[in-house]
Amino acid sequence: MKRWFGKSLKRKLSLFLLFAILLPLLLTGGISYKIASSITEDKAKQSGMNTLRQIAGKLEFIIQDVETMSLFIIGQRDIQAYLDDDKEDVLRFMTNVGFLTNLAFSKKYISNITITNDSGRPPLSNTTVLRSGLPDVLKQNEETYRSSVKWWSPLYENQTTDGLKKVFSLVRPVRSYNNFKPLGTISISVDEEEIARYLAEAGWEESGFVLLLDSRDEILSSGQPQWLNRPVADIFPDIGSMEGDSGILNYGGKEQKTILYYTIPGLGWKLVGFIPTQIYTKQNGYVLMVTASAVGLGLILAAGLALYFLQWVTRPLTRLTQNMKDINPDEPIPHFEVRSTDEVGLLLRSYNKLSDRIQRLKEQVQKNEAMKKEADIQALQAQINPHFLYNTLSSIHWIALMNKDRQIAEMVGALSDFLRFSLNKGEEFCPVQQEVAHAQNYAYIQSIRFPEQFHIEFYIDPAMLPIPMLKLLLQPLIENSVIHGIQKKQSKGYVYVHGELSGAARMKFIVEDTGIGIDPGKLREVRRNLTMEEARTPAVQPRGGYGLRNVHQRLLLHYGPEAGLTIESEPGKGTIISFTIPIAGEPI
Repeated sequence: MKRWFGKSLKRKLSLFLLFAILLPLLLTGGISYKIASSITEDKAKQSGMNTLRQIAGKLEFIIQDVETMSLFIIGQRDIQAYLDDDKEDVLRFMTNVGFLTNLAFSKKYISNITITNDSGRPPLSNTTVLRSGLPDVLKQNEETYRSSVKWWSPLYENQTTDGLKKVFSLVRPVRSYNNFKPLGTISISVDEEEIARYLAEAGWEESGFVLLLDSRDEILSSGQPQWLNRPVADIFPDIGSMEGDSGILNYGGKEQKTILYYTIPGLGWKLVGFIPTQIYTKQNGYVLMVTASAVGLGLILAAGLALYFLQWVTRPLTRLTQNMKDINPDEPIPHFEVRSTDEVGLLLRSYNKLSDRIQRLKEQVQKNEAMKKEADIQALQAQINPHFLYNTLSSIHWIALMNKDRQIAEMVGALSDFLRFSLNKGEEFCPVQQEVAHAQNYAYIQSIRFPEQFHIEFYIDPAMLPIPMLKLLLQPLIENSVIHGIQKKQSKGYVYVHGELSGAARMKFIVEDTGIGIDPGKLREVRRNLTMEEARTPAVQPRGGYGLRNVHQRLLLHYGPEAGLTIESEPGKGTIISFTIPIAGEPI
């Protein structure tokens, strides 16, 4: 897979763009989902809290209505007269009972109204209470309710002619409005069943519920009868502390729930609403589906646009690649049409410029090859008329042998070998061994011509002998040492020819003489002549000699700029000429 992607810029860019688009879209979608989920949850909690406030408003109305009703009843003349009269008045009793019945009947949430008097006469009540749980509650909380102007009781049961009623009551003392002496006690009981109906019909979540807790956090009203009058912590362990007037808790029991609570002012009662978290998850699932759809659609559109853009950008590069793949090295490189001024257009313009440059370099290489051939031809022409002279010398060699003139025969044989190597069937290269032999033949001929004037020694690494090299390089350098260095010296001179391996890839040759040397001014001129532009054109070389410039130019043409001659000299001590060529022996 990695190799498949590596072969195509378009594939790599496509993958990169898809990742560059996919990751931000997924990140944006995830963040949007989290924000939407948080907003959904916050809205549900806010809605729940508003619902609790509405329920609390209804309960406050009921509580206030009951308290106002108690004051209204206490202030009734007939009620005051019945409680303050020492005699029993049946007519007044029946009138008051009828009044209480009518008053209680107008309020659905009123279970019963009971007024007891301290004189022991029968209590006034709108219903017949067969058994009341209020005395027991009052006895348990006597100290609390007697010290209060009004007191709301916990939940208890009344057995009446209408059945068993679970109620909680407002209890307050009745005093004479003439002299404020205690006359009795009034209790107005609120039907828990009616309060539970209010809680159930308050618009709370269908799968949730609302509890009414008293100041002791005991359940005062609930849709579950078995929970009534029990501490809420018994039903929901680890519910936590509900501090403050309102707040939100997270409950992690068997079914995770969000708990909202709101305190009813003045009583310390709390409305506690429970919302299952699955409500959020369902809503979040819908949000997730919408977000995923939006992200998917955005990804498809972005991927389509990205692929179209990539196709538009890479089309010129693809055509350029195809053209370069089909290029024939022997033909000129075709130009590519440029239609844009962007980076791709600049690349194509550079490609066209490179094509022109390559074409010029090809022409230069062809010209250099022609110059090589011409230089080699001049090197051969610089020798003495090879074929004719070689044949003549062969005849002289045999005549000298027949006349038993050994020195003449050896000299003519050396000259014959010298000329045979010069011809060499037109080949440009020869083994190092053959080049050294050619130089030795030349040195032998010169030693006979100029006896006792010089002595030459060859020090060649045997490992170099079979390696090919450009021919006719050493002989001109030896000739230069003998003619310009040794012959101008009064005493006998020496010439040393060294050949050694320079590293693993190059050969180095050194021709050293003990001649008169070259003074600094002349040496600078010789070096300058080697690099002069006209020296690079073999046609202008002197036809009378091979010359250092010819050797230098042939080295540059065949082996490159690192293979030129290096000349070092000191007047009166001699001259050292060296060059280094690649072991491969092939032209560059």
